Amino acid sequence: MPVNANKPNLWKADIARSVDFYNEWFMRFAPKAFRASRGEATDKVMRALAQTANLTRIEPAVLLDDPTVIMMLRMCTAPPLARDRLIGLAGVSPNLVRSMEIRGRVPNRMPAEEIAAELDKVGSIVLRLVDKDIFSWLGTGQSPAEQDVFRAATVVADRLCGATADPIIRNAQEERQIGSIRLWLEEKGYRLLDGDERGELQAMPPGTFAFHVNAPIHQRDGVRRVMISIDVAIMPLVPVTDQLPLLVEAKSAGDFTNPNKRRKEEATKINQLRSTYGTQIRYILFLCGYFDASYLGYEAAEGIDWVWEHRIDDLAELGL
Repeated sequence: MPVNANKPNLWKADIARSVDFYNEWFMRFAPKAFRASRGEATDKVMRALAQTANLTRIEPAVLLDDPTVIMMLRMCTAPPLARDRLIGLAGVSPNLVRSMEIRGRVPNRMPAEEIAAELDKVGSIVLRLVDKDIFSWLGTGQSPAEQDVFRAATVVADRLCGATADPIIRNAQEERQIGSIRLWLEEKGYRLLDGDERGELQAMPPGTFAFHVNAPIHQRDGVRRVMISIDVAIMPLVPVTDQLPLLVEAKSAGDFTNPNKRRKEEATKINQLRSTYGTQIRYILFLCGYFDASYLGYEAAEGIDWVWEHRIDDLAELGL
C-alpha cells in the first residue's frame, strides 16, 4: 500500500511544507557550507600556487604531480575560463583536461610526449590570459609578499566556490538527508553494516542498513550486468520470507525546474530494478525541497512512492 503516492489530496500541503523545510535549512546551513568549502578551496589554491612558484612555473611536470590544479588555473584568468573554453583556446584534447579535473589523472593510453605538449599549451593560455589585477607580481620580476599571495588565493577560491556552488549545496543536503535516515533507523534499533559485512542485497541481515549500495542489474540481453547506485538499502527488523531490502533514493532540490527535467531517471531505475529482481522490489524516494505536483504525479504513475523528510516517521508505514 503506497504511503504518499496515492494521496494527492495531501500533496499541496506537503509541497509547501517541504519548500519551507528546505529554505529554512538553506538559510541556516548553506552559508556555513560555503564558508567551509571556501576555506578548503583557499588552502588548495595556496598549495597550487606554491607548486607553480606563484604562477611563474606552469610546467607539465607540475600539472602531472597534481592534475586537479588545472581547475584552479582556469579561475586565475580574466575572465575565468569554463573547462570547454580552455580546451578550445588551447586546442588540446578534451579527454585529457576532463580526466585530469574530474578523475585526477591523465588518460592511461595517451603517450607521455603528447601529454607534455598538450599541457604546455594549457600553461601558455593561462599565462596569456592571467588576471594581473589579482596576480600583480607577474611581469615585474619581483617576488610577491605573503599577504599578496593569500589575497590572490582567496579571490581564486571564491571563484572556485562560485563555479561549484550547486555541488556544494547538493553534497551538504545529501549529508543531512543520509544523517536523518541513519538517526531514525538507529533509534528504531537498526544497525549500520560495515564494509566487511556488505554483500548481495538478498543477504542483508534483518534490522540492518547500508549506504551507497551498488545493486547489480541485468541489461536487456539478460546476460550483461551493470551496477546502479542506491543511496540506502534497509532490511526490516522482521522481514517476510525472501523479502528484499527497501531501497531509498535521497533527493533534494532548490527549485521546481530541475526535478522535472530529471524525473525520468527514477523511472528508468525502478524499471531496471524490477526487470532484475521482480515486481516485489520496493524503491522509494526521500524528498526534501521543491518537488511540485507535476513531478509527484509522474513518479506516482510510474509506481514510485515517496517519504517527505519533514514527515520522516512515514518510514514506519513501510514496515520498518
